[in-house]
Amino acid sequence: MSRKQPNTLVYTTDTGRVCVKCGRPMSGCTCAAAKSRNAMSGVPGDGVVRLHRETKGRKGKGVTLIKGLDLPHAELTSLARALKTGCGVGGALRSGVIELQTMDRERIKALLEEAGFTVKLAGG
Repeated sequence: MSRKQPNTLVYTTDTGRVCVKCGRPMSGCTCAAAKSRNAMSGVPGDGVVRLHRETKGRKGKGVTLIKGLDLPHAELTSLARALKTGCGVGGALRSGVIELQTMDRERIKALLEEAGFTVKLAGG
């Protein structure tokens, strides 16, 4: 009597993370185990806005990345405009992430908290 070995593949370079239970890529997984893991982990949508500092690939110039905003595109655009005006800096909205050309995360944090967001400083 032979037993079938469980699928122990956790990551592959072809598709990224793989669900241990069903073996599908996490982006296409529909099983209940993956949904409960995403709800408990820090996956975007946990209600916390994170401010990241980044200089890599920008010739030493520092920017602040604002991640974790679950807003429609129109609201993200208006929020980005308000933050740029409030800080007096330039910036952009790329792939749902707001990039501001400043390292003054405390000012950005204050502006976001005034708007009613829960904010954490992440990464250095």
